[in-house]
Amino acid sequence: MRVTLKPLTMADAPAFWQLAYGDEDAAWTQWNGPYFHDQLPSREQFLTKIAPTKFIDQPNQRVIWVDAKMVGSVSYHYADGDLRRWLEVGIVIYRQNKWQQGIGKAALTQWITQVWSQTTLPHLGLTTWSGNTRMCHLAESIGWQEEGRIRQVRYWQGKYWDSVKYGCLREEWRG
Repeated sequence: MRVTLKPLTMADAPAFWQLAYGDEDAAWTQWNGPYFHDQLPSREQFLTKIAPTKFIDQPNQRVIWVDAKMVGSVSYHYADGDLRRWLEVGIVIYRQNKWQQGIGKAALTQWITQVWSQTTLPHLGLTTWSGNTRMCHLAESIGWQEEGRIRQVRYWQGKYWDSVKYGCLREEWRG
């Protein structure tokens, strides 16, 4: 199994849309901030507006490939907007049959190493929720520390969950 990160191309954009957004009831949508109730983009929206402006030729997005198949994506964004001093990474494995195979760990490790090479910032972070135990475990398995827990602020399926923040300082990264 070979895990690689590649920029999305317009040629691959239709297949990526199908993978990521083609099934509005896909299992991944129950774990990636489901309490926000985000609407998945239509094929047309993605291909004409989102892919060209937010994915193609953008340094903050990569598609995760396992061998010759797209399985997910990694990204980063600045949590503080234009100040650009607080950077958070993210990962989604869209194919449920690829969960718990070490793909997320391999992809996130590669991504974090790439992001460190693109920035001089001393800290990287990621935010998840206490119900996403696989993401919490992934962050801890790559050596990141839980840096904050905001209790009972994420409401999902009739229950309150914690928002959990993980982070790593540049000198701690051992990717």
